[in-house]
Amino acid sequence: MTALTKWLESMGTGNLVVLGLVLGAMIASDMGGPINKVAFSFGSAMVGTSNPATGLPSATALTIMAGIGAAICIPPLAMGLATIVAPKKFTVEERNSGKAAIVMGLVGISEGAIPFGAADPLRCIPANMIGSAIGAAIAMVLGAGNPAPWGGWIVAPVAQNPLVYILGTVVGSVITAGIVIALKKPIADEDVQAVGLDDDFDLDIEIM
Repeated sequence: MTALTKWLESMGTGNLVVLGLVLGAMIASDMGGPINKVAFSFGSAMVGTSNPATGLPSATALTIMAGIGAAICIPPLAMGLATIVAPKKFTVEERNSGKAAIVMGLVGISEGAIPFGAADPLRCIPANMIGSAIGAAIAMVLGAGNPAPWGGWIVAPVAQNPLVYILGTVVGSVITAGIVIALKKPIADEDVQAVGLDDDFDLDIEIM
């Protein structure tokens, strides 16, 4: 993890697109796991360091945290969106999890996407990484800023260029949801009711 942190620091901010893509992909790669925590800690440390002249984080720090904040909410929002757009490609349990995932995404909890990543990692995790990478890059390049060491729409009221920040999350979520929907196959109908034992053994006993 120390090596990853040093690598991020060595990238600098000369190319915000590349940095946004890398940070976004890291955030979504394990949805709250150690790689996610490295990227999040990197951004949090930056916004936690104030400029002595202004008492505020630097513009660079705000930009980086905006990308991270946008990427955090994309996986759960995307999974929830996918269950709404293509419900036949998800189990009943996943559709219920999708509703919770949307709420968790709005408040910046990327772990809301874990049930989907665990159930179908080969489709969901790469899709999460692609959407989050693009969403983070959009937020950073178009000038969003996030002074809060957190993510999701819950920080939009304090963000700089909040509409740009939200745009990044929306674009990333749509991309991820689209990839997942395109890759997943419809599941078997779960609404078919099994015949009960009572129907199989319907005895008519008369007492003489």
